[in-house]
Amino acid sequence: MFNKETEYALRGLVYIKLQNLKGRRPGTAEVSKEIEAPPFFTAKILQRLVRSGLLESLKGKGGGFFFDPEKPELQLVKLVSATEGDRSFTGCGIGLKYCDKANPCPLHEKYAPIRESINNLLSEETVQSLAQKVHKKEISLTNALK
Repeated sequence: MFNKETEYALRGLVYIKLQNLKGRRPGTAEVSKEIEAPPFFTAKILQRLVRSGLLESLKGKGGGFFFDPEKPELQLVKLVSATEGDRSFTGCGIGLKYCDKANPCPLHEKYAPIRESINNLLSEETVQSLAQKVHKKEISLTNALK
């Protein structure tokens, strides 16, 4: 459903939060290994998320990636917007530039509610809420990666 960058970012952030719950700050190599993503691509994604203020990092001994506890939880909609832009929430189902109620594409009536449902889901869930579900064993990140 999402591009590879978003998938890796989401899995990486959930993994980072899980490690933060254990008092750890994982580095790029560890994150890329655990989410089964190319190390260079993982580094690029995580650096971009740090620059955009969605994630924090420290260099050196005891460094790594972490979430600032003073910031609000990271809604998935913000993550997807940062990696894919807002087109996921407003775009046409078949990629037309001008598709809306006044000028609908052939899929508009069926696609608009799906897009709205996805937007609602991504607005309600956070990286932290997903990590908590994994932490409580409601879902498994490890099994999902295989």
